[in-house]
Amino acid sequence: MRSHYCGQINKALVGEEVTLSGWVNRRRDLGGLIFLDMRDVKGIIQVVIDPDFKELFETANQLRHEFCIQVKGTVRARPDSQINKDMATGEVELLASELTILNKAAPLPLNMDGHLNNSEEQRLKYRYLDLRRPEMTERMRFRAKVTSFVRNFMDQNDFLDVETPILTKATPEGARDYLVPSRTHKGQFFALPQSPQLFKQLLMMSGLDRYYQIVKCFRDEDLRADRQPEFTQIDIETSFMSADEVMGITEKMVRDLFQQMLDVDLGEFPRMTYEEAMTRFGSDKPDLRNPLEMVDVADLLKDVEFKVFAGPANDPKGRVTVINVPGGAEKFSRKGIDELTKFVGIYGAKGLAYIKVNDVAAGYEGLQSPILKFLPEDVAASIVERVNAQSGDIIFFGSDSYKVVTEALGALRLKLGEDLGLTTDEWKPLWVVDFPMFEELEDGALTPLHHPFTAPINVTAEELKASPETALSNAYDMVLNGCELGGGSVRIHEQDMQAVIFDILGIEKEEAEEKFGFLLEALQFGAPPHAGLAFGLDRLVMLMTGATSIRDVMAFPKTTTAACPLTDAPGFANPAQLEELGVALIPQESKDEKEGE
Repeated sequence: MRSHYCGQINKALVGEEVTLSGWVNRRRDLGGLIFLDMRDVKGIIQVVIDPDFKELFETANQLRHEFCIQVKGTVRARPDSQINKDMATGEVELLASELTILNKAAPLPLNMDGHLNNSEEQRLKYRYLDLRRPEMTERMRFRAKVTSFVRNFMDQNDFLDVETPILTKATPEGARDYLVPSRTHKGQFFALPQSPQLFKQLLMMSGLDRYYQIVKCFRDEDLRADRQPEFTQIDIETSFMSADEVMGITEKMVRDLFQQMLDVDLGEFPRMTYEEAMTRFGSDKPDLRNPLEMVDVADLLKDVEFKVFAGPANDPKGRVTVINVPGGAEKFSRKGIDELTKFVGIYGAKGLAYIKVNDVAAGYEGLQSPILKFLPEDVAASIVERVNAQSGDIIFFGSDSYKVVTEALGALRLKLGEDLGLTTDEWKPLWVVDFPMFEELEDGALTPLHHPFTAPINVTAEELKASPETALSNAYDMVLNGCELGGGSVRIHEQDMQAVIFDILGIEKEEAEEKFGFLLEALQFGAPPHAGLAFGLDRLVMLMTGATSIRDVMAFPKTTTAACPLTDAPGFANPAQLEELGVALIPQESKDEKEGE
């Protein structure tokens, strides 16, 4: 039904007759002529309908946006005065000789003009129309090119594409599982995989050496712009490769990808320890495009009488840190500081102290702040000196528990960087390494910072059991512009180490056998040292295309409530199906019943 795509028409085809199929992107009547912007998956071409062809002209008069049409005609060059440099086909046009309406379009529920916004609910409900927009079409094409590049890179480096099960057993990946009831084993459930973690480790134990998969994963968790209940991973696992070697080959893949797709040279990725990232930037995925940094000053405030500072400064689990904002003294009024105080309050901060440095040469007299009366002159001077504050700067303080200060000031740093235009448009990648093995929960229990199959760095099983709080994991995250592109680790390949970690996590031997018996058994039969990494494909494409949400680079995403407006999923199951599955629903209490209790 076509000889060419719309986007392929160029000056080399001038004088040739071609057949195009696509949609009416726009229709204009000018001086008796009808001009159509005709669109298909590869671009847009201008079609000219001459009134001398009466039957053709009458058909063209019926056209409206998104009519599906076929056009035959002759390619001709546009006059120099009419060349459109904003279109790839802007030097030519098609003089139509035949026009066929393949299908009419009802009045559109979406505005297809890329300059006008539609609500996200509308876009997802009519996704098949939304995807026709050139911006969305190009993102889907770009995504396909990324996956093609990854497959070629993996194949060329001797990685084997292996599919792992979708119906599997629940594994601890930090989120809720999506459960699937079994009809043949009533009362029992499969789980959709949060990742192929255990299966890819088993593949290494099978001797397949290098595995990769572009795979769907499922997590029933609260959603944000970069989260979805189902998402796609570039999943990689290797045998007999160290952490450095895994980082080396995956860094090369990402660098080559950016070079080929965006003509961007990311350069060598610097490495930063988790401790340094949290200390300087308040995040384990620091955005290095933002020049603002957090500077700890607890040692300077331990002896002040102001308990707001002295308390956390003397608490091993407390933190006092500051951010110096160059030129910020005049940019933040009292009202502006109050707004920032509300912002950090979202993260649990009880306030936001500050010092305005009006004149650094004037010393103590050149400072302005309600808290100055609580700070000796030498302490205030030491803080100004430590952050190298200059006249016109403002210093913001965070003082509370380590967690609250780190999260609040880390978020404030990002907000200030955006609001003040300090965050640049560069690409800033890095590796974050040397993560703690465990983090402490509010009840004092330990939980793995990554997952319970991550190996520690340079400790024996006995040493780990004796001091788990200080152990570091052999884990590594690739970060780009404040987003975690991928995370991985060296895995545990010895049964005694895996057993110790289960013990530290409070997983009893019987529970470990029930959940992971197959893995523990496999570790007995010459399991090789192995390591891997998984990239979030959706997030990677989002960053590369400049989209603000992974929903804009997925064909049929869910909303932030994990619903699909297009298909109206999830839906209620047929009672007969539930009976066959042996599943009974518990009725939810109505609002009136709850209020009456």
